Amino acid sequence: QAQLVESGGGTVQTGGSLRLSCAADNWKYAMSCLGWFRQVPGKEREPVASIAPESGRTEYGEFVMGRFTISRNSATKSADLQMTGLKPTDSGIYYCAAGWGGRVCSWNAFNSWGQGTQVTVSS
Repeated sequence: QAQLVESGGGTVQTGGSLRLSCAADNWKYAMSCLGWFRQVPGKEREPVASIAPESGRTEYGEFVMGRFTISRNSATKSADLQMTGLKPTDSGIYYCAAGWGGRVCSWNAFNSWGQGTQVTVSS
């Protein structure tokens, strides 16, 4: 399995913004659905966002409510997650993931994972 390398986590105040980046190898970037999941204290890992390789179609978890945007960056071979309007309940470990997909991504298709990056939102 190719590496997925996350960057961009950190600490921000309520209402602030963070940008996460997930760098993938050439094949994985071109052929895979790329996405972000998160694990917050006391809850199971949940999907945050995904983007399909062929169509660029994006999907978001229900809690996102228009605050986050996922995009693919062909120059850096990465999937970036721009997060705005952050809340303390968004605090947790954010994982980059890759999985098989074409025009549409299924949350269940993700089977490669990065190491995770911590996001902390202070009140």
